[in-house]
Amino acid sequence: MTKCLIVDDEALVRQVIQSHLQMLQGFQVVGVCSNASAAAAALKNFEVDLIFLDIQMPGTTGLNFLRTLQNPPLVILTTAYAEYALESYEFSVIDYLLKPISFERFSKAINKVADDKLYTNPAVEKGSVPTDRIFIKSGNKFFKVNFSEIIYIEAMKDYLKIHTGGYKLVTHQTMFEMEKILPAKQFIRVHKSFIVAVAHIKSVYGSSIETEKDTIPIGLSYKNSVMGFIAGK
Repeated sequence: MTKCLIVDDEALVRQVIQSHLQMLQGFQVVGVCSNASAAAAALKNFEVDLIFLDIQMPGTTGLNFLRTLQNPPLVILTTAYAEYALESYEFSVIDYLLKPISFERFSKAINKVADDKLYTNPAVEKGSVPTDRIFIKSGNKFFKVNFSEIIYIEAMKDYLKIHTGGYKLVTHQTMFEMEKILPAKQFIRVHKSFIVAVAHIKSVYGSSIETEKDTIPIGLSYKNSVMGFIAGK
């Protein structure tokens, strides 16, 4: 669940953002504030993953408020003024939404949040201890998938199909990004279009790998690494 804080001095905008979030799965509003001072207090009292932050507010502006935060959550800026877009890049914000905020445009920003937060899991970076699960966005929902459930992953142009024993998920993701997330000891890239879970490999013969469900081809450029894995090298 992505925990959200809404900070905007316009009541109508706060209501619109809350309404948009209610139409999506996996988001919880933990605080609604009308100014930066209240937002600072909310960050002390609540765990916050994402801030919807207005720029022009009474007292401290949204950008000046961001400058005071040492480890800010993910940020989506909301404003009626396009001229702040260039300055906002200083803060590596997820997106910059111009009011009035349509649901279609809001959804695009939320997809960027998924790419930045849910697909980038610092617990599985090189040299660290991996977690045992990942969240996969498929449609408007985020599905919790245990690594042990995944049999193999198949690339389909700009999408990936996650194959498990009981279901399949299609997500907008690249193989390169997925490889960075998956624990290296549990998964092996065997083809430009396939990643296979080591635990689900039943046999390897010729240029193919058998799982309990399907036969996966071994790409020519991946064969040495696959055979090296088999030999324990």
